[in-house]
Amino acid sequence: MNKVLPITNVLGLMLMIFSLTLLLPVATSFWYQDGTAWEFLEAMIITLGGGYLMWLSTRRFKRELKARDGFLLVTLVWTVMAAFATIPLLDELHGLSFTDAYFETMSGLTTTGATVLVGLDSLPPAINLWRHELNWMGGMGIIVLAVAVLPLLGIGGRQLYKAETPGPMKDSQLTPRITETAKNLWLVYFGITVACILALRWAGMSWFDAICHAFATMGLGGFSTHDASVGYFNSPLIEFVLIVFMLIAGMNFATHFLAVRGRSLKPYLADPEAKAFLLLVIGSCFGIGFYLWWMGTYPDFWSALRHASFNLVSVATDCGFASADFDKWPIFAPLWMLFLSCVSVSSGSTGGGIKMIRTLLVFKQGWREMLLLIHPRAVVPVKVGDHAIANKVVFAVQGFIFLYFYSVVALTFLLLLSGLDFLSAFSAVIACINNAGPGLNQVGPATNYGMLSDFQTWVLSFTMLLGRLELFTLLVLFTPAFWRK
Repeated sequence: MNKVLPITNVLGLMLMIFSLTLLLPVATSFWYQDGTAWEFLEAMIITLGGGYLMWLSTRRFKRELKARDGFLLVTLVWTVMAAFATIPLLDELHGLSFTDAYFETMSGLTTTGATVLVGLDSLPPAINLWRHELNWMGGMGIIVLAVAVLPLLGIGGRQLYKAETPGPMKDSQLTPRITETAKNLWLVYFGITVACILALRWAGMSWFDAICHAFATMGLGGFSTHDASVGYFNSPLIEFVLIVFMLIAGMNFATHFLAVRGRSLKPYLADPEAKAFLLLVIGSCFGIGFYLWWMGTYPDFWSALRHASFNLVSVATDCGFASADFDKWPIFAPLWMLFLSCVSVSSGSTGGGIKMIRTLLVFKQGWREMLLLIHPRAVVPVKVGDHAIANKVVFAVQGFIFLYFYSVVALTFLLLLSGLDFLSAFSAVIACINNAGPGLNQVGPATNYGMLSDFQTWVLSFTMLLGRLELFTLLVLFTPAFWRK
């Protein structure tokens, strides 16, 4: 209890902050007169009250957070906030079970974009905006936002930032103070989001659709206001704008910050992750476009390139928009897209999966091992760009990737045991652990996750959380050593 109570105190503060985010859908409800304002006000009161009771009952246990506290707090934040976020959905969408509502909000906060809802086109605007706001907040991470606020309340933020920040390079900072780092990341994130909204409005979306899809794009969350997703618009210009901003969101926001601060493109040229990410994804667009044309899926190369580019970038960046039913493409194409969702995006982006930095490190470590077979006495450092990587980082990455694939296998077998077919089970696990959204077959882009049983839905809710918190943050809580004094 001595470990949990101080964390509960901070969790209460964060819930009170989280309750304020419900003001945006309240304002939207009043603007559109959609009749959901009371549901959101009720959710706001319950969330604020629940957070206040947590904080009040544990304030005497308040102390500086320790290293291990960050892991537990991060996990509790994502699980508890997702539960409170279900309140307006349960109030408004009659017949929606808590299991499905929790899946929907967990999908939003983890920026997975998998949905159990149908009739998105006719949902009240405030409900649709709430789903997309969850995407946007989850994109950079609620914890990083709180790091910029909680130090003002006397709560240390460094351990939270390190526990939530994606990628293996968690000790790097852009500014001397961790609070300033979090604030600067959010300012860049907010600024690019505004640019995305304006670009989508210029491309032909309504203001409401532009705001919602910009939130989903920058969070790489993939929620849409339409059942047909981006295919509803049937606009090459809208698809091009979304491709550009999905690629931006798939790169490290620290690199964006350095480029903005220095008013230069040099940080992108100096970022080996960004170069590898863009080369792999853009090269794959042309390759899959040619493959679909060659296989006769589309009548001409440019149509094939258009649909291949949008859907491949969407899946590779773990966003999850769709403009076509790629489940009906020759199987090589969608499987290659799912593979890219595992490895493509940069650390420090809003995407999921293994991340490009780990992919590069594993390839370079494999190359080093082959060289050492030939020259056993050689000193061959693993380098990314001009920087030599410490062996402890290389070993940590190897451990992460082993645990990643072990988790995919175990979770796939669990879904197979529950009666789901192999392609649906495997693709659902890959899509959820990478926070990518649509899978294949029964969970493909033309369907959704609403056909799953409650057990399968809870397994995939856990899978989304596991992927978003990058495995170790969550799984360390299941080790006896974590709970020992």
